[in-house]
Amino acid sequence: MATKARPQAFDGLAARLFATRRLSRELGAPLTDADATIQPFPDASPAKWHLAHTSWFFETFVLRDFVAGYGPFDERFAYLFNSYYENEGERHPRPKRGMLSRPSLDEIRAWRVHVDHALQAALPSLPPAALDLVELGINHEQQHQELFLTDILAAFAENPLEPAYGTLPVPQIRAVEPLTFVPGREGIVEIGASDSGFAFDAERPRHRVFLAAHAIADRHVTNQEWAEFIADDGYRTPTLWLSDGWARVQQNGIAAPLYWNDDETEFTLAGRRPIDWAAPVAHISHYEADAFAHWAGARLPTEAEWESFAASADPGQGNQLDAAGAVAPQPGAATFGSVWEWTQSAFTPYPGFAPAEGAVGEYNGKFMSGQMVLKGASCATPRGHSRAAYRNFFPPAARWQFTGLRLARDA
Repeated sequence: MATKARPQAFDGLAARLFATRRLSRELGAPLTDADATIQPFPDASPAKWHLAHTSWFFETFVLRDFVAGYGPFDERFAYLFNSYYENEGERHPRPKRGMLSRPSLDEIRAWRVHVDHALQAALPSLPPAALDLVELGINHEQQHQELFLTDILAAFAENPLEPAYGTLPVPQIRAVEPLTFVPGREGIVEIGASDSGFAFDAERPRHRVFLAAHAIADRHVTNQEWAEFIADDGYRTPTLWLSDGWARVQQNGIAAPLYWNDDETEFTLAGRRPIDWAAPVAHISHYEADAFAHWAGARLPTEAEWESFAASADPGQGNQLDAAGAVAPQPGAATFGSVWEWTQSAFTPYPGFAPAEGAVGEYNGKFMSGQMVLKGASCATPRGHSRAAYRNFFPPAARWQFTGLRLARDA
């Protein structure tokens, strides 16, 4: 049985690998070398770096370690495009990735072709341990596809010419549907990924938690509702805010979601556009989400509440990334898609957590401090990448991702 099942599983893995690699290539197609070199701020990366780093991952952890006689495309690239893997040696400082005018975008594209050809030739003979790393590499590259889009949005937003990465349909005028709270499950529930199928190490082990009586909103908070928060002096009422959040709002003059303008427009991957008031609010920090929840007489859901709520939802539904092009949050009540949802839960290890073996064990565990969990998926998340157990995480001040919120309250 195992002998007959492996070719089908292998064919599926190969198809997903090269579909993922192709999507990255297509995402980069509209960009010039100058576009792809810009780093808008230290926490973001140039588009060129994302395209390179994802090839470095496959070249380092699969081709180098499992393919006899494989030689790197360029030995210097290991220093330039390692991200944070201490076991792989020294690397170029993250805040200076935007200084890498060389190698050119065309050289990076040539490297990607080289790695793809090597993977195609090697796949049939790779051992199971290497195929597991290929699966990890696919999911890793999908994460960088989302970062590619959010980082190029941040880069283009710095340009007074307000360039567009792509096009989007004209927003339709839609009424905001009334918000309804749905009772959540109570008592002992299980969360976390099961032992079957792919999941990142931080999603395991599956374990039991206790949920008190609560309810959770049936949709995201919208731009219209956020405008009401602004009009009611939400950004000027300190009692709504966590201390760190209030200090950040004051120090940085924050008075609206990132990319909003005073003329009721926002900057998007399609350039400046009228705000779609029925769409989920995006580009808000955890601090802003928490303040809004207090203003609304509610709170943010815990990670366990959100996961329990989403357990029966189809993670393949909703507004997610299907092909290269501009993306934006869209109206709708799907559980997954449009915006990642802040929770009130810190990104910490589950009981019994063990990082993956080897260098890839540095993937998640080292970041379990100072980060907040987000759940769901966004309009820039490749469809099929997420699941109810998925644990996205960012610092509470982060705003440049497609981040929004869903309200919860005690029952």
